Amino acid sequence: MKAMRHLVLAASATILLAACATTTPYQAASKPGGFDGYSQTMLDNKTARVTFGGNSLTDRETVENYLLYRAAEMAVEKGYENFTLANRDTEKNSRVRVSPGLSHGFYDPYFSYSFYRPRYGWSAYNRYSYFQRPFGRSRGWGFMGYNQDPFFNNYNVRETTKYRASAEVMFGHGSSAGADNRFNAREILQNLSPVMVFPEQDG
Repeated sequence: MKAMRHLVLAASATILLAACATTTPYQAASKPGGFDGYSQTMLDNKTARVTFGGNSLTDRETVENYLLYRAAEMAVEKGYENFTLANRDTEKNSRVRVSPGLSHGFYDPYFSYSFYRPRYGWSAYNRYSYFQRPFGRSRGWGFMGYNQDPFFNNYNVRETTKYRASAEVMFGHGSSAGADNRFNAREILQNLSPVMVFPEQDG
């Protein structure tokens, strides 16, 4: 039963990781400015602020392409031929995540400290751990403090980076030939179409 329980937990973790290990598709964000899609705010009848944020697996070029695609899509939806971008910016959001490695016990965040390793950077160390051990002929729960060398590689330190592109989009009519920073909306939709990734449809 114990081995079966471990197999079930391992399978569940694998399924969860597989579900998360995909780039952000072209979709509406769950909240304005979120890192899971596009969002926009109309500033006036011909100007909008458009944002596209991606998860840590979505690279900068993809985020910027998706912003252009959304701007072009909005231009066509509103009956315009072209658009111009102003105050264009791509934000880089980096975070360091520390997670405990495999051990005999369970991680207790209430007894921990941070330390620096030249090879691995900043990490964390917990001094106390709950663990399961035998008491005589029966097994039960125990509690132990241990002085483990923190310079062993018992913690995973990983940096994740997310990108979020934003711009003010001004919609217009007429030819865009020779105009600086002006894009033909339908040409953008056509040229970026091969690299677009959309959410999978159920059914």
